Amino acid sequence: MSSEERKLDDAARAAWLAYTGGCKQDEIAQIMGISRQSAQRLVSQALAAGLVKVRIDHPIARCMDLARQLRERYGLALCEVVPSLDSFASSGLAVSQATGNLLERYLTQPEPLVIGLGTGRVLRAAVEHLPHLDCAQHKIVSLTGNISPDGSTAFYNVLFTIADKITAQTYPVPLPVITASAEERAALLGQKTLDVTRALAERADIRLVGVGTMIEAAPLVIDGFITQADQRRLREKGAVGEIVGFVFDAEGRLIEDEINSRVSSASLSRDHPGPTIAAAHGPDKVPAIRGALIGRLANGLVTDEDTAAALLA
Repeated sequence: MSSEERKLDDAARAAWLAYTGGCKQDEIAQIMGISRQSAQRLVSQALAAGLVKVRIDHPIARCMDLARQLRERYGLALCEVVPSLDSFASSGLAVSQATGNLLERYLTQPEPLVIGLGTGRVLRAAVEHLPHLDCAQHKIVSLTGNISPDGSTAFYNVLFTIADKITAQTYPVPLPVITASAEERAALLGQKTLDVTRALAERADIRLVGVGTMIEAAPLVIDGFITQADQRRLREKGAVGEIVGFVFDAEGRLIEDEINSRVSSASLSRDHPGPTIAAAHGPDKVPAIRGALIGRLANGLVTDEDTAAALLA
């Protein structure tokens, strides 16, 4: 999405909030994370561009209505829905760009933040979408291990990618997502050098995470963290998805299995004070996304309109 397209998208969003959502300029500013003056300018821009008629003549209107329904249905703190495009890959790019835009809004805030990042294809593409930013006031911490089972850097690792984009301090977790045993996990996490990183991950102001499936082509299987036998056993126990390696069922409950006792990631606390925002889309992921939202493993979502409609069906 070009800069001009993004401005038009924001203008349509502000106009929808004003004319369809009935929001005042102060409310628009709060929802969009901008100043009151910027909200006023965006609404004026939408009027000048001819977007405001009997309806918002822009695809974002339906997306924002779906986002509103998802917030109400699942009690979400934040929800962004982008238009579904002509292919799964194109829709994925749109979701990743929206996630990148959201992350950029957090990174450009003047108040210091601790931002926790998970891993996955959408998040990596979101980070690649970022411009170079000078945001030394923030801290970026990995919520999960950054090492593959063979000792190499995890391919969909996000932290090392973002370190090339921004000036903020970054805190990696030099461990595999899933260790060889619960005893190994305890020994590795007991290292004093990880104390600061683990403390930051647990108190992160914002968390951005991907959502994995537990179908045959589950990311944990493809990336070598669990075996196909593990996957079958987890499926038999009701597993539908995973976030930062933790496997859960359709109600968002963590599966009682030795795999979850070996995960080196930050805890998935339902009582985490800040937003945990899942970025995911696609028909295969609907059960996993729904479970994460029902179980409050995530209280925010960035997705596309087809996935949003499926979550509301």
